[in-house]
Amino acid sequence: MQHIAFHLSPTGVAGFVLANGSMSSNQGGEAQIRRNLIEADLVDCIVALPPQLFYSTQIPACLWFLARDKRNGRFRDRRGEVLFIDARGLGRMVDRTHRELDDGDVAAIATTYHSWRGEKDIGPYEDVAGFAKAASLEEIGGNGHVLTPGRYVGTADVDVDSEPFAERMVKLTAEFRDLTAKGAALDSAILANLKELGYGD
Repeated sequence: MQHIAFHLSPTGVAGFVLANGSMSSNQGGEAQIRRNLIEADLVDCIVALPPQLFYSTQIPACLWFLARDKRNGRFRDRRGEVLFIDARGLGRMVDRTHRELDDGDVAAIATTYHSWRGEKDIGPYEDVAGFAKAASLEEIGGNGHVLTPGRYVGTADVDVDSEPFAERMVKLTAEFRDLTAKGAALDSAILANLKELGYGD
């Protein structure tokens, strides 16, 4: 990160992939490096990615975006802010070990970042609970310079179920009894099949 930051042009922007530990680790001077980058206002955006995206490793990863000058005139003045995007809930499993982001997932991340930067024809940026939050450097400092998006974006708004509890419990109990009966019937069928094959009592 230090090497990349050193070589940024006066208006340069860099993006790279790192392990999730880079957002919160306190080992090997990483906390001080992270603090220096934040206090120098070089960190533009952090994106937490879903697990199992890479074929070469199972460890979760994140995207870092650094910007040398957040008031460079091309976009809005973003000094003193960092955008956090929690994309851990995006993507779909394509097999039992690998996940993929589809075009809609990528567009959701990219559009959020571009709108926050103030790019033309994207529309205004708004925080989205559980997904995106623009945090101040003071807020980040108050969190020990930890850059884990989940710490800032909060949780998504959940619709409250308007059905009364007692009615809901009656339905759930009936569903449970039905599933239990079906499970018992399946168990009996499996045991009968095993017996026919000579594996039962």
